[in-house]
Amino acid sequence: MKAARTGNQAAAGEASQRIDGRIRELGDWRGETLARVRALIREADPEVVEGWKWRGVPVWSHDGIICTGETYKAVVKLTFAKGASLDDPKGLFNSSLEGNTRRAIDIGEGEAIDAAALKALVRAAVELNAAGAKAKRKK
Repeated sequence: MKAARTGNQAAAGEASQRIDGRIRELGDWRGETLARVRALIREADPEVVEGWKWRGVPVWSHDGIICTGETYKAVVKLTFAKGASLDDPKGLFNSSLEGNTRRAIDIGEGEAIDAAALKALVRAAVELNAAGAKAKRKK
């Protein structure tokens, strides 16, 4: 994992520690699921930057937000900031389908995670963010 592009390594490290703490605090299938998706995100993009926003939501970024990882009583929700613009050939998106921007994946207890498909979505989100960042720099 790479430090925040702003050079604020302390903030990135603190966010990672908070995510570690949330996983331990949950102590059930939700913590295990959050840890699993976090590992898959890091595998898909070794340069991902971890953040902690909105009063306790893990955020993964690379040239912009890739996705967030919210935990609820019945699901772990991965919300992709620009999910509506991503191809989802494996049909992982199963929540927040009505909007024009975001898409989400709700993962319930005992549900399998298609690791290859999730990593492909993360990589596609990184590419989309990078294309947007490159376009902004050209202006």
